[in-house]
Amino acid sequence: MSTNEKNPVVVIGAGIVGVCCALYLLREGHRVLLVDKGGPGEGTSFGNGSIVTEEAVVPVQTPGIARKVPGMLADPLSPLAIRWSYLPRIAPWLLHFVRASSPERVEEISIALRQLLRGAMAAYDPLLEAAGIRDMIRRSGWVSVYETEAGFQSYQPKLELQRRRGVKLEVLEAEELRQLEPSLAPIFRRGVFYPDVAQTVNNFRFVQELAATFVRLGGEIGRQAVIGFEQAEGRVTAVVTDAGVIACSGVVIAAGAWSKALTAMLGSKPPLDTERGYHLTLPSPGVELRLPVYSTERGFVCTPLETGLRLAGTVELGGLEAAPNWQRAEVLYRNASRWFPGLDRRDESRWMGYRPSMPDSVPVISRAPHHRNAIFAFGHGHIGLSLGARTGALVNDLFAGRDPGIDMTPYRVDRF
Repeated sequence: MSTNEKNPVVVIGAGIVGVCCALYLLREGHRVLLVDKGGPGEGTSFGNGSIVTEEAVVPVQTPGIARKVPGMLADPLSPLAIRWSYLPRIAPWLLHFVRASSPERVEEISIALRQLLRGAMAAYDPLLEAAGIRDMIRRSGWVSVYETEAGFQSYQPKLELQRRRGVKLEVLEAEELRQLEPSLAPIFRRGVFYPDVAQTVNNFRFVQELAATFVRLGGEIGRQAVIGFEQAEGRVTAVVTDAGVIACSGVVIAAGAWSKALTAMLGSKPPLDTERGYHLTLPSPGVELRLPVYSTERGFVCTPLETGLRLAGTVELGGLEAAPNWQRAEVLYRNASRWFPGLDRRDESRWMGYRPSMPDSVPVISRAPHHRNAIFAFGHGHIGLSLGARTGALVNDLFAGRDPGIDMTPYRVDRF
């Protein structure tokens, strides 16, 4: 993709995906401007579960999910819930979601996810080296825990799917789980340990450090909202913001849940929506975890951070405008209290953010169909932190016109 280097490549979105795209493009030799209405990492990247994983090959939607939709509507505090008021808006997304849950599609999707996730941690290596923050990644693995035998047995098809994709895992009996993570209450029947999983010690600071490195190496950051584009002859010639017009040589849309409106301005309408996720962070929890602990039964993760214990997770389909339902954060605390009796919640902080999610659980990493100097990179759902650097490297290859080494068809913006 030829560029006019007098003008910058504009990357829209300063979350982990946008920052990594900007860094990779900068390392390629481009002049790069990163723009966002907020500061680096202040959106979805501020409050995620802090996990970097290569094992997340199981999509959110799996066979039988259609039968669970009534329950999602009936219980606003379930791990996967839908707000009644948002149902008319989310209905088209839900239709794609259910269609993507057939056994055949789930198999295809898991292959597409594995292809992306393989090498996800290695893609971070040059960025960590440049930023001097290798110590911010702990390669501890993580463990999925099961309070009931029924819960463990219900997960067997997903374990088999992971095995078919070559995911390393070890099934643990109750005593083995206690030895691995002694802080857990003795209420678990089984566990599954995944060694190829890492975590950041502080996901927000992680993005900020990478953004600071981008600036130190010559990148520019503008704090402004994008409101439109100027276009000519199949190219984006300028990005229009609330602070003025920026002439550009190319554009990358990596604005998370806010990417939908921006891509529509360039003639694409992917079925992107948002999964609202919640967290509580407990600065002095009174327990020390060796590694992150996750529950598929309850839909949340406990991650030890330098800022305390992060309780994060659940999925609420409710859009970008509705007020948070903080009872969902209370559910996180009640669940964690079962695992860690006496959990101290003094000085806790709570948060709600927007996972940008495609209904098939596969992100968009794609050239824009109608503009030869525009690339889309959004919709990473639960694996944005995992795929930040991997996406940046792929976007850089697409921008350069290089073969990225994998089949990019599953990630096309127009696949629906």
